[in-house]
Amino acid sequence: MRRREFVTLIGGAAAAWPLGALAQPAGKIPLVGYLWHAASAEEEGPYYNALLEGFARYGYTPGRNVILEHRFPNENREQFKRMAAELVSLNPDVLMGGAIGSSYLKQATSTIPIVFMFVPDPVGLKLVESIARPGGNATGLVTFGRDLVGKRLQFLKEIVAGLSRVALLINSDQPTSRVFVDETQAAGTELGISIQVFDARSQDALTRAFDSMTQSQMQGVITASGGTIFQWRETIAKLALERRLPYCAFSRETFEVGALMSYGADQIEMCRYSVSYVDKILKGAKPSELPVQQPTKLETLINLKVAKALGVTIPPKLLYTANEVIE
Repeated sequence: MRRREFVTLIGGAAAAWPLGALAQPAGKIPLVGYLWHAASAEEEGPYYNALLEGFARYGYTPGRNVILEHRFPNENREQFKRMAAELVSLNPDVLMGGAIGSSYLKQATSTIPIVFMFVPDPVGLKLVESIARPGGNATGLVTFGRDLVGKRLQFLKEIVAGLSRVALLINSDQPTSRVFVDETQAAGTELGISIQVFDARSQDALTRAFDSMTQSQMQGVITASGGTIFQWRETIAKLALERRLPYCAFSRETFEVGALMSYGADQIEMCRYSVSYVDKILKGAKPSELPVQQPTKLETLINLKVAKALGVTIPPKLLYTANEVIE
């Protein structure tokens, strides 16, 4: 049963793909720097490839009409700082980054345009002044909010009888963790669900965190998104299943490794679409005047094999409305 819908963003991509090179002065090849979070392009996997597809979509060919500089800090705080400064020193036309990388880029420059992706709260993280009018040198795409995390909790509540205690897994070393804690606890309060935070600052700490969830009689688990949580996605799904904890992931990529379900934006398409911001900026648009965009369509993905292993039943209504169900 497959009804996959790719995410459609407010002010969607143009019907015709523009050739960005035409907007540059003769002989001028724009330079775009990207600060990732993992150690290599291979570890960034689908998002790295999606970014390249995005540049192709908008008429850019690396080495011909755009130069791409990538940096991979391997989740290391000092590396983030050093590589952000290094990219700024190249005086690029545009900088790009995910939620964590963009925070370091913003600290490194207040003038070079920044396009961010996967940011949970750009106002709270001081990347922009407001969603409608960013006001500074950064703009981009968000993938998180109280409504979204509330929906994940609501799904778990529909699946798990008498659900009242849910674990939130974070890495407190990452600057976005506070946003996830605050918004998830607020959403939990609205639904009558107690949220308990479990912190894993290294992959080795994951087993201890899940053991603590079991000891604390958690009935389900959700996670912060991005960064190390994405890197550890296979281990997280494995540990959740072993502890018989229904796990609602945040993206297709974190669902496919063995989660019970996922609810979130199509982050692959969002990664491609982020290049539309780069294209507009290279053609003269100011990031301060480009509104931050949110996904208007979200994917619900369900794995019935995992549900059977956990001994839980997915309500028919939830199955009917899901975008994809693995039988």
